Amino acid sequence: MRSRAVADEVEGFDLSRGPWVTNATTHRWAHAARVGTVIAENPDVPQQDESAEGKTPATTPTGPRQHSEQRVAVIIPAKNEADRIAATIRAARAIPHVDLVLVVDDGSTDDTQNVARAAGAVVVRHSVNRGKASAMETGAAVAAMRDAEDAPPRLLLFLDADLGVSAVNTAPLVPPILVGKADCSIAVLPKQTGAGGHGLVTGLSRRAIQKATGWAPTQPLSGQRCLTREAFEAATPLARGWGVETGMTLDLLTQGFAVVEVPCDLRHRASGSDWRGQVHRAKQYRDVALAVWTRRWRRLIHRRPAPGSGPERV
Repeated sequence: MRSRAVADEVEGFDLSRGPWVTNATTHRWAHAARVGTVIAENPDVPQQDESAEGKTPATTPTGPRQHSEQRVAVIIPAKNEADRIAATIRAARAIPHVDLVLVVDDGSTDDTQNVARAAGAVVVRHSVNRGKASAMETGAAVAAMRDAEDAPPRLLLFLDADLGVSAVNTAPLVPPILVGKADCSIAVLPKQTGAGGHGLVTGLSRRAIQKATGWAPTQPLSGQRCLTREAFEAATPLARGWGVETGMTLDLLTQGFAVVEVPCDLRHRASGSDWRGQVHRAKQYRDVALAVWTRRWRRLIHRRPAPGSGPERV
C-alpha cells in the first residue's frame, strides 16, 4: 500500500519519565504455547512467582529488546476529529520512547489533517473513507518507511483520535512489549461516562476469543494497543470495520503470540443509548460476528485434508 506523508516527522523528547510498573498474572490456554496475561491484580488467578529459581517468564515472545535503541510509533486513525486530535497528539508525544506520531486522516470532511499537522504529527490522508483497518495498515506501512536501517523496527502503538489529554495514560502499554514479555498489549479502560451499551458486542467478542483460545479478555474491543511489527504483520490483513480488534486478538493468539491486558486511565467519546448509539452497536455486532465467523471458516478449511491425501486404496 502506497501512502504519502504530508508533514515533517515529529521531534524527539525526554524519555526519562517512568518507570511504569505493573503486576502480572497469567491465563494459560490449551491451543498454543503462549499465554494471554492480564497486567493487574486478579484474586482468581495465582500470581507468578518471579523469584522461583530457574523459572522462565510465562511469555517469551521474541526476547528482550534494547531499551536504549527501541522507539515507538504512535498511529492514530482519525475521521472528523478536528476538535480533539491536537490534544491527543500532544499527549501521545509525551509517552516515553515515542519518536513518531502519525495521523491517518481517513477521508475527513473537517480540518482534521491541518489541525493534526499543526500539533506536530506526520499526516497521511485517504481521499475517501476506507475504514479503520485500512487506516491502521496505512499507518503501519508509513511507519515502516521511516524506520532506520540500522535500528530495530519501531513498536506500533495504536490510539483512538478522541482520547484527548488522557492519551498519555497509554504509556503502560509499552513496557510489556519493550522488555519482551508480550507481543501485544491491550488497554483496559475504566467505565466511561455516558456509555449506553448492554455488553452484547463485548460478550460476543469475549466468548469467541475464549472458545478459540481458552482466554477471556476483559475488554476485547479496546482499540488502544501496542504491538511488535512482527505481531502486526501476523494479524494482517486486518478484519474490516468494527471487527478489527476481535480479529487481531484471535489471529495473534491462535498463532501463538502473547497478548496482555493493561489497565489504563483513559477517557474517550462513548456511544450513548439513543438511536444513533444503537445503530452504532448494531454495526459493531455485525462486524465482530463477521470477523469471528471468517476466522472459524478459515480454521475449518485448514483442518480438512487436502484432496488425494487420504489412505490409498489397493
